[in-house]
Amino acid sequence: MGKVFSHMTMSLDGFIADPQDGVAELFDWYQAGDVTVPSHAPEYSFQVDPDSAAMLRGYLENAAVIVCGRRLFDYTDGWGGQHPAADHVVVVTHRRPEDADRWKTTTFTDSVEAGIAEAKRIARDAGDKDVTIASASIAAQALDLGLVDEVHVSLVPVLLGEGIPYFANLTRAPHRFEDPVVIQGTRATHLKYTVRTTTKDR
Repeated sequence: MGKVFSHMTMSLDGFIADPQDGVAELFDWYQAGDVTVPSHAPEYSFQVDPDSAAMLRGYLENAAVIVCGRRLFDYTDGWGGQHPAADHVVVVTHRRPEDADRWKTTTFTDSVEAGIAEAKRIARDAGDKDVTIASASIAAQALDLGLVDEVHVSLVPVLLGEGIPYFANLTRAPHRFEDPVVIQGTRATHLKYTVRTTTKDR
């Protein structure tokens, strides 16, 4: 059985992008090493240290679906139809695009619950693979709903001062995690937390 997890690169003060959605200060670690890791999109690859490479290969081999919001989907123009980290994308939005049929590997849903359920169905049909949440807002909502198994953070040595936080406006906090699995990479420390308590436990 696959798992549902969120993964974000985060600054030391808790931001996953600057106020203009910029990530240049955060993503250095994706090109900070000598090991090439191909992505699901032929035009993209990562150049990382050996430990980060092993982690990324695990993500890429086990991922079936990325769940995101309309803001990120529009900002990247749907990744040109192929997300670097998975073969399918589920977009949670109340504004289904008029050209939705253009995106052959993208599914649009109108709620976080429906989005995660559809992503889990696709992942199960792909061989019990994983679902990755790639949206701060959706990750927070899914955590509040008890739908997240793990929280992953790639913590980078920069302070942004302001921007888009990884987790904000949680309505069912506190959320408790097990002690982290730690992978020390170049320009990033990778942390994996298993969710200890969810809304289902309360």
